[in-house]
Amino acid sequence: MRDGAGGVSQGASAESDLAPEAVLRRLGTRRLGRKYEFLAVCASTNDVVRGRAAAGAAEGFLVVADSQTAGRGRLGRSWHSPPGQNLYLSLLLRPALPARQAAPLTLLAGAALAHTLAEAGARPRLRWPNDLLVPATEGLRKVAGILTEMASDGERVRHIVLGIGLNVNGLEFPPDLAERATSLRLALGHACDRAQLLVDFLAAFEPIYDDFLARGPASGLHEWRRHADLGRMRRIDCDGAKVEGIATDIDDDGALLVRDDAGQIHRLVSGETS
Repeated sequence: MRDGAGGVSQGASAESDLAPEAVLRRLGTRRLGRKYEFLAVCASTNDVVRGRAAAGAAEGFLVVADSQTAGRGRLGRSWHSPPGQNLYLSLLLRPALPARQAAPLTLLAGAALAHTLAEAGARPRLRWPNDLLVPATEGLRKVAGILTEMASDGERVRHIVLGIGLNVNGLEFPPDLAERATSLRLALGHACDRAQLLVDFLAAFEPIYDDFLARGPASGLHEWRRHADLGRMRRIDCDGAKVEGIATDIDDDGALLVRDDAGQIHRLVSGETS
């Protein structure tokens, strides 16, 4: 099924809240999401977009699935992806940048998603580098994750696939996730409109991304700091080494700054935070 705005729906009901006609009529972006493919099910939206990128898809191409059979997060972890509840999306970006300058994009996407959730009434906190948390009775719990995967030609970016999994309306989680995951519905006490969250995220991310391309990441990183979960004791596993200390800030490139017990500042460009 196709419509005049560039939407494709494969194997999915036209009545779905994420069908092209339900999304594109609300979309206010100039290019991001204007070419939109909605799938009832796929292995991974990131894999679908990576394949479309290799076939020449333009920047801004968007894939959303109602469910995934092999959704994944960072470090190859699986992402719980039941049908009809949540938001699983991947966006194709083709920034004309050296690969070494692309690292802040994960944080910029986090800033846009945090803004979106705040506008929906949540109180999101960003945990470096790629997690969004919201308050629960037991403390902060994960509501979303971001996965960016880059292909390069030498030192230049060929394309980046920006993947997001957002727990929207789920009420239950598998036992291994139940103590650390939540959904917007559980946090807010009511069901949320998946299509509206999708178009609101794209509307928030496009200007942050455009500003990054024109002037660098400073403005987007400032927005990230507004929602950042900083000032806590953290342990960061980085390339087999463990750094423990207070996460104090990020620098101009999006690296995390951690002050250990001796007062030494560690600059971490990648790692797993706990």
